[in-house]
Formats: sequence, structure tokens, C-alpha cells
Amino acid sequence: MKPIVGIIDYQMGNLRSVEKAIERVGGQPVVSGDPESFSRASHLILPGVGAFRDAIAELERRHLVPLVRDWTNSGKPFLGICLGLQMLFDTSYEGGEHRGLGIIPGDVVRFPFSTSNNHLKVPHMGWNRVHSTHADDPLLSDIPANPYFYFVHSYYAAPKNAEDVWLESDYGQPFCAAIRRNNVYATQFHPEKSQSNGLKLLQNFLELS
Repeated sequence: MKPIVGIIDYQMGNLRSVEKAIERVGGQPVVSGDPESFSRASHLILPGVGAFRDAIAELERRHLVPLVRDWTNSGKPFLGICLGLQMLFDTSYEGGEHRGLGIIPGDVVRFPFSTSNNHLKVPHMGWNRVHSTHADDPLLSDIPANPYFYFVHSYYAAPKNAEDVWLESDYGQPFCAAIRRNNVYATQFHPEKSQSNGLKLLQNFLELS
């Protein structure tokens, strides 16, 4: 039986791309902004594209924050993508100071301008290599070592606890490319836009129980 994968619709995610990717790797996607729609789901994805402040406001307005909090505490597999990673943190400094969900301690900060990296453009956009900080890494199973994934972002997460960092990358400086805590995984990059590596990561996610 195909795993039922909830994809949270709060009108700010690239939902169709994520939905199609889940279909391609053998999942049954359910795209909805109604928490009741996910009652049969075994996996949940929080995608995201856009501004942090607006995204948090939409989650709150649509009464979706309890869903995210309850699911991340449930032990069932959860995957945040891009803005869906950033919203898990305490605070974002994108366009001011904005409170996040506080599920993962830490902040979301902008890539700095400095003499050491002023030749690099912000946003960080395109393919970049990542490496894992975990010896046991089920989501990278059967993916080549230090794989490339596709990024589009100006801000990145800075976890307070080093053990929450799952994948690291480099863009003028090392930065957290993904986090992992128990059943919670989240990537700054877009697996649904990362061709074979991204699809394999999503397939591995569906194989979590």
C-alpha cells in the first residue's frame, strides 16, 4: 500500500512540485490546509517559499500551528522544506525580528556581506554540495557521498545545538543545510527540484516509519 503523505497547504509553498515528486517516488499525496485531512497520513511535509513573517501568519490564521507542533511531537516522520525548515526555529531576522514555531532552538539569519565573500551573490541560488554530520543517515541511503542539491535562499538556520545539524554546506562560509531531531527532518534545499538525488531522498523519507 502506498504511504499517505500529507502536504500542508498554507498558500505559500510550491505545492504542485512537491506533490508530483511524492507521486513519482510511490507516495499518495494529500494536499490540504485542513488538519482533519491528514488523519490517515503516515508522513507530513511542510513546504515553503516566500517571506518568513507572512508564512508564520498564514499558519496561524489557518489554525495549522497545532498540527505542526503535534506531529513533530508524535514520532511520525516529518519533513520541512526551505521555509518549512526556517519556521521550525525560534526567531527569524528576515525583514525585522519574527517569532517562529520554537520547535528547534536557534535563529534564522542572513548570509553576511563581507570582504571575505562579497564576490558571492545573495540569494544563494543553484546547486551546492552537502555533507552529513551523522554516521547513520537513512535519508541519504543509496545517494552518492557529498551529493549536490538545489538551493534558493538568502537566509539560513543557525541551530543553537550542534546535534540538531544534519547536513552542512558552504557558501562563503559553512552553514546548516538541513536539520534532524528524532522524527523531524528539514532541508534548506529543495529535494523536489534536485533531480535524482532529491527524489531518492524523498523516497527514503517515505520508507521511514
